[in-house]
Amino acid sequence: QVELAESGGGLVQPGGSLRLSCTASGRTSSNYAVAWFRQAPGKEHAFVAAIRRSGGETKYYADSVKGRFTISRDSAKNTVYLQMNSLQPEETAVYYCALGMRLITSSVRDSSAYAYWGQGTQVTVSS
Repeated sequence: QVELAESGGGLVQPGGSLRLSCTASGRTSSNYAVAWFRQAPGKEHAFVAAIRRSGGETKYYADSVKGRFTISRDSAKNTVYLQMNSLQPEETAVYYCALGMRLITSSVRDSSAYAYWGQGTQVTVSS
């Protein structure tokens, strides 16, 4: 069983930055991915970014966040971070981290491929 805990959300002005953290506990396989999704009110989960370990390490980003968001991992702390810069009001949402094992490349952006989810952290971008 894997448990995920997010932190780092809050209120930020447009153009501001936040760093989200996702700490995992429990056993994982050597082939896994940790992703960030966001869900605005009345909408489905939207893929934001993922980091996948399968031999090497690969990072994936939604087109809308490339160049502004950075996903990274601290293996010693079992923690994945999402650094978010130049945030805009339309990015207000609950941000979730999720973990899936033995994902294939084509499913990294698919929320249904992830078996484990955190409780979510609210990010509000407003002046």
